[in-house]
Amino acid sequence: MSNMKNSRVLLICVVLVGVVLLSGCTTTSSGKIKAGFIYVGPIGDYGWTNAHDEGRTIVEDKYDWLETVYIESVAEDTASVVAAADTLVEVEQCDVIFTTSFGFMDGTLAAAEKYPDVLFFHCSGFMRDVNVGNYFADFYQLYYLNGLMAGALSPSGELGYVGAFPIPEVIRHINAFTLGARAVNATATVDVRWIYSWYDPTLATNAADALVADGVDMLAFTEDSPAVIQAAEKYDDVYAFSHYSPMQYYGNDSTISGQLVHWDILYDEILSKVNDGTYNNTNLADVDYLWFLKEDAVELGGLFGVPINTIFEDDLKAVDVSGETAYALVMRRLDEMDGPTVTFDPFTGPIKAQNGTIMFADGVQATIPDLFAFMDWFVEGVIGSPS
Repeated sequence: MSNMKNSRVLLICVVLVGVVLLSGCTTTSSGKIKAGFIYVGPIGDYGWTNAHDEGRTIVEDKYDWLETVYIESVAEDTASVVAAADTLVEVEQCDVIFTTSFGFMDGTLAAAEKYPDVLFFHCSGFMRDVNVGNYFADFYQLYYLNGLMAGALSPSGELGYVGAFPIPEVIRHINAFTLGARAVNATATVDVRWIYSWYDPTLATNAADALVADGVDMLAFTEDSPAVIQAAEKYDDVYAFSHYSPMQYYGNDSTISGQLVHWDILYDEILSKVNDGTYNNTNLADVDYLWFLKEDAVELGGLFGVPINTIFEDDLKAVDVSGETAYALVMRRLDEMDGPTVTFDPFTGPIKAQNGTIMFADGVQATIPDLFAFMDWFVEGVIGSPS
């Protein structure tokens, strides 16, 4: 797309990408930074995009030198991402742009090449450039802990997972959930149903209902609404684990725990370093944040400050796992992964693939490239295809 030359063309671009822009100011005062955020879903999804937007507002409220703006519901193709960047750079005069979906990776690189003076940060990707850095807060540790709980509390050992897209992030989370479940129930299975959408409450509900109809009594998911939680709440003896936001509010009787994120921790870190000059448009090629429990980027629970729904604590304390209660096991593993020295990682062998092939030998821990670039296979116990 060539540089836009007049306001009429700018207006057409805004309409085409279907933007909704919100910002405290439309101009940047001297000495201030203006950051733009490109979202894959609506901020009201109460999942991934909602969590990013919560992080944005927390950091904006914290610093008087920061202004922010966002564009929501942008499609995951290069043209749409570049068009959104056009608006953020040429209309909103942003200095920094955060692109917040794995599918925005190619578009981010294209936009960064078009705007070499702007700093870009891509969430969950692995490609960088001099003015493109990466950042991510990962949930696989939390999914393992959720799996421990699911395996301990499931009478049937039949668990279900509603997956958005078969990308490495989602696959490793399914694998971690399965490894956790089988650590307490060696015959537990996880039935995966793909819906091929980040945000579609109807498809998520239908997939959850279908899994329950097939005998599943525990549900985990990657979809950016509380639909799966609400589906579980309809049934007696069907339970779920919430995702990204405090979804326990939508199903207190069925939500055992979940995964929560603190994107504000990462946005604060990155924007503060932009503000003090540490980061600029020439030195981002080696900037690749990957934060976990020990950095306080993620948190166990369906509500902030509540790692396990209190109504399920006694049930977990009643299950024996090799001489300790399931509750004690979960909390021990949490402590082992949360702190300056991590002494346990879920992806430590022996780990077998679905077909029985040993992927990681006894005592061998998966590397970051294994988890984030090449994990296109399911572990033993998963029902379904990683594609």
